[in-house]
Amino acid sequence: MFRFPVVSGRFYPGTRSFLEERIDDLIDRKVPAEDVLGVLCPHAGYNFSGAVAGAAISRVKFKDTFIILGPNHTGLGQPCSIMVEGTWRTPLGDMEIDSELAQAVLGSSSYLQKDEKAHLEEHSIEVQLPFLQYFKEDVKFVPIVLMGDAAGEVYKDIGKGIAKVVKESGGKVVIMASSDMSHYETQAAAKENDFKAIEAILALDADELLKRIKDHHITMCGYAPVATMIHACKELGAKKAELVMYQTSGDVTGDFHRVVGYASVIIKK
Repeated sequence: MFRFPVVSGRFYPGTRSFLEERIDDLIDRKVPAEDVLGVLCPHAGYNFSGAVAGAAISRVKFKDTFIILGPNHTGLGQPCSIMVEGTWRTPLGDMEIDSELAQAVLGSSSYLQKDEKAHLEEHSIEVQLPFLQYFKEDVKFVPIVLMGDAAGEVYKDIGKGIAKVVKESGGKVVIMASSDMSHYETQAAAKENDFKAIEAILALDADELLKRIKDHHITMCGYAPVATMIHACKELGAKKAELVMYQTSGDVTGDFHRVVGYASVIIKK
């Protein structure tokens, strides 16, 4: 399966030279890379959320493969969808799915289903790939797309399955969750709700995150991927999480009446 990009030229520059230049502006080469278990990055256009994503990716010591969990914005495909083989193209080149690892992840949870349809038009994983390619040309990945209407036990089961596979692989994997925060709120409302969610993420409490999403009607699109990542990282011995950067689209545009929030977090032992 060969997947062509669907948001190249819109969410990020569509040519190699301009994309490399843009990413170079968004990362910090001065910060030391750290051994992280998981990383949360936003997935909006680079003009809006690229600095938030770049701040976190700059902190990550790269490994062979990233397991990337994203939300399903399109409604296409299976509820918990994984692609187990194929190549995804970006302006920086072709990126291979780690088929051996993907097959192992597929077999680790009965909730995951082999499915390509959910991935073909979904941008939440695609937007992360150029950052990864920029730092490591031969990096591989495993794409998983989750709808947000499952019970919390589903995300726990998938997370524990991912952790088991990562342990068996020798730990040469970083788990990434792709999510934006509140959507189309005022700046004040977005920040208030977002930090309720961020507080639960930093506490590595997936159940509390899901509870707060429901209780406070927080419009965070990728809470399912984040909850799954938290479960996986805790199984791998995570003890702490750090908020790397937070901002909203209003901080970029100056329009604070209807914003989207963006946060990046790293999870470590």
